[in-house]
Amino acid sequence: MGTTKTKEFTGKEIKLAKYAKALGHPARIAILQLLLKEQNCICGDIVNELPLSQSTVSQHLKELKEAGLIKGDIDGVKICYCVDEKEWKNAKQVLNNLFESFVVKPKCC
Repeated sequence: MGTTKTKEFTGKEIKLAKYAKALGHPARIAILQLLLKEQNCICGDIVNELPLSQSTVSQHLKELKEAGLIKGDIDGVKICYCVDEKEWKNAKQVLNNLFESFVVKPKCC
């Protein structure tokens, strides 16, 4: 979606779409699950756990970082990643709001 088209949507809708995009690939889900389990990981450790190349993992980490779901600290030549607690809570709330807004109606298609 082009930048000009996003002006037609609310900030909440844009934020929800950002999270949905970040969660929209199984490799990114696997990375998040690993980070949630381990609390933090060095990029090389993540690569060792996934059936993906270093460059592919780096691209997925970049997507997650751009969505704000993870953060990374540089330690010499290594980057240590972890879940961004504040943004994670925000994503949880935004996604929960969407799912909780569903109301069952008697005559749905």
